[in-house]
Amino acid sequence: MAEQPNRLEESAASLPTGPGVYLFKDAEGGVLYVGKAQNLRSRVRQYLIGGDGRFRIPALVERAADVNVLITENVKDALLLENELIKQYKPMFNVRLRDDKQYLALRLDPKEEWPRLRTVRKFRRDGAEYFGPYTSSIELKTSLGDLRRIFPLRSCTDAVLRDYRRRGRPCIEYEMKRCAAPCCDRIDEAGYAELVDGTLLFLRGRSAELVDTLEDRMRKASDEERYEEAARLRDRIAAVERTIERQRIIVEKPVDRDVFGLAQEGDDAEVQVLHVREGRVVGAEGFDFSDVRLDSGEIMSSFLGQYYGEEFGRRIPAEVLTPVVIEDESALLDLLCERAERPVSLKTPKRGDLKKLVDMARENADLSLERRLRARTSIDGALEEIRDRCDLKEFPRRIECYDVSNLQGTLAVASRVVFESGVPVKNDYRRYRIQRAQAGDDYDCLREVLERRVAKLDKEPLPDLLMVDGGRGQLGVLTAVLGDVGVELDTLGLSKEREGVGPRARVRRGGGLKAERIFRPGRANPIMLHPGSRGLLLLQRVRDESHRFAIEFQRKLRQKVNFTSILEELPGIGPVKRKALLKTMGSLKRIREASAEELAAIEGISPKDAEGIAGFFATLMAADFDDVNGAEATGGAPPETDPETDPETAPEAPDVQSEGEDPPDL
Repeated sequence: MAEQPNRLEESAASLPTGPGVYLFKDAEGGVLYVGKAQNLRSRVRQYLIGGDGRFRIPALVERAADVNVLITENVKDALLLENELIKQYKPMFNVRLRDDKQYLALRLDPKEEWPRLRTVRKFRRDGAEYFGPYTSSIELKTSLGDLRRIFPLRSCTDAVLRDYRRRGRPCIEYEMKRCAAPCCDRIDEAGYAELVDGTLLFLRGRSAELVDTLEDRMRKASDEERYEEAARLRDRIAAVERTIERQRIIVEKPVDRDVFGLAQEGDDAEVQVLHVREGRVVGAEGFDFSDVRLDSGEIMSSFLGQYYGEEFGRRIPAEVLTPVVIEDESALLDLLCERAERPVSLKTPKRGDLKKLVDMARENADLSLERRLRARTSIDGALEEIRDRCDLKEFPRRIECYDVSNLQGTLAVASRVVFESGVPVKNDYRRYRIQRAQAGDDYDCLREVLERRVAKLDKEPLPDLLMVDGGRGQLGVLTAVLGDVGVELDTLGLSKEREGVGPRARVRRGGGLKAERIFRPGRANPIMLHPGSRGLLLLQRVRDESHRFAIEFQRKLRQKVNFTSILEELPGIGPVKRKALLKTMGSLKRIREASAEELAAIEGISPKDAEGIAGFFATLMAADFDDVNGAEATGGAPPETDPETDPETAPEAPDVQSEGEDPPDL
């Protein structure tokens, strides 16, 4: 250890004195930390001589074996380069802002024929207006509910709009006054454009301008004796003002601000952002970080440079308030002004109303951090219970779970979900289309999926715990697959207790009254955890998520396949029998509606075949009814399952084998 600081000091002594970026590296060449400086030599030497004063720096210097630098023309360029290198290397000692695609946002494209609001996960440079991100789907739904009552833009897809235009009558959304029904010409283009303009003003936080505009239009309509329109505008103004009143007024001066608060405890940090528009808090975001080895000034400097990065498309307000003085404040301010294309003020208030705003953001950050640490303690307790009660060798920090699903022996699919520290890691979810195994054989399907998983061990290391939705049979398949490749790993199967198996404590889950059984290799009897135990509830959550994800994929495929491909999926129905069915019944619709007796009367179709075909289509029709029943009840369309627009759908994976699917968007 004595040689290492000397070598670093020698490197530091030869560094240039101009601005740039420095990279501390470990003995293997991995990047530990990326920083920027006005004077590279002076800054790096601060780390080595102990004069920096930050308590996390010794841990960095102890692990560092070398330091490299990249010279830039000025500190602003160094800030840009620092952000790019942090994203590239993901150093353990840096604060890394998570990818914005995991958050929801609203998209409105004024260039569309009849613009509508859509939920998306990515900001694109496509000329559309984006608002967000929303860290809570509840917050997003609340905003949409307010908007649709005030400005009733259509919510349907283009295909559904064309369908109702063909029918000549609007859907129930029009009757509920949540849509202006452009599909049936209940509003002209000029009137709809006014709704779009009002929506944009509302989402931009320009409520005073919006109310003034609506009042001018109301007076004009009244003067021209268009009293019904004036009444509608009066009601719209009242709705806007009610919505504004729910938002707390912070300061009288109507300036747009982003207010940042920071909380730290040990190596954990939380940043909270309050969005203040026209003096009112209109939204908030929270960002959590672990293994943070920086002081508060460096955290905020690194965070702000990434937060307002071009790839996120965030609108930069007139003022940015921070809880601490920012390192190289002038460089960050120049960058913000350049991106905003107007003056931006960067302040660290010490007193008055602005200080109260920052204190509010900090209190929110403190609360969020406290809740996160409390939840982590609870999760750790659940994982410890799973390890101890199930006699696992490793602490199950990362868990993978697999489930197989099929529909009457067809459309076999499987899913993989991943949980880390009790939290879903949706970027690591995978959906599989069964290729080789027989669709009705769950064991064979599971074997195929697991073999495809272990074939990628070099790219995707195995988790701490591998589990399957099922009992001894499914666990046996998992154990056999791992044994074939010589891998030792903690595994378990989770299944509901079968009815009639002795007096057990029962728990109501999914509408049933069945206890859960945990199966482990080499153990004759299942493990029965208490129904309310934290460990069991966590395992149930993982298993239920894998089941949901598999069913969702199967539903998506079912909506895309046509009847011909469905016939090809039916076991025991080959080309000759398909030809006989189509020749006799005349259409696919007749086949679907035919009874088993009618099908059995066709030459070449046995009673067993007829029962299978009729049963399959009965199941398919019931499944289709369940999928669209809710949508039909409200006159809308079946829900879309676009990974980019559905808040609950994770991105598809490279291993997804689904014909006709779009390429995965990871």
